[in-house]
Amino acid sequence: MRVIQRVAVVLALLVGGIALAAVPGRIVPGLEPQAEEPIPAFHAQAPKGELPATMSPGLFADVVVQNAYVIAARIKKTLYQEPCYCHCDQSQGHGSLLDCFVSRHGSGCEICMREDFYAYEQSAKGKTGAQIRDAIIKGEWQSVDMTKYQKRLPAK
Repeated sequence: MRVIQRVAVVLALLVGGIALAAVPGRIVPGLEPQAEEPIPAFHAQAPKGELPATMSPGLFADVVVQNAYVIAARIKKTLYQEPCYCHCDQSQGHGSLLDCFVSRHGSGCEICMREDFYAYEQSAKGKTGAQIRDAIIKGEWQSVDMTKYQKRLPAK
């Protein structure tokens, strides 16, 4: 009798599983589609006035960090127009990627530095702030080769 009960339970579970799998549009808990990530804060236009100074690269020991700050000082107007995907707009109150390099925040955040290097490379190719922003939003900054920035850049 016990064997028949076990077989009946296994069959019931199997049939129930097949029935649930056949229900269209069923979402498995934990595998729900994620809502699109919100775009962090940025300025849609180039700045009209003077921008704040970025921190001095000499304050940092790491060469890659120094290079990130050297580059940020060169392209402040571009960084002002870019979002930062570490979401420091929410955690630090930043208004754009530039704010990461006006403070020490950029020195400890690989996302900030990658976006900075990406913006620099793209602006050197003649891309506008809006074009760079669109590419950053698409995640193209993630492809930056950080090894290129392991040698000290000239200050200017």
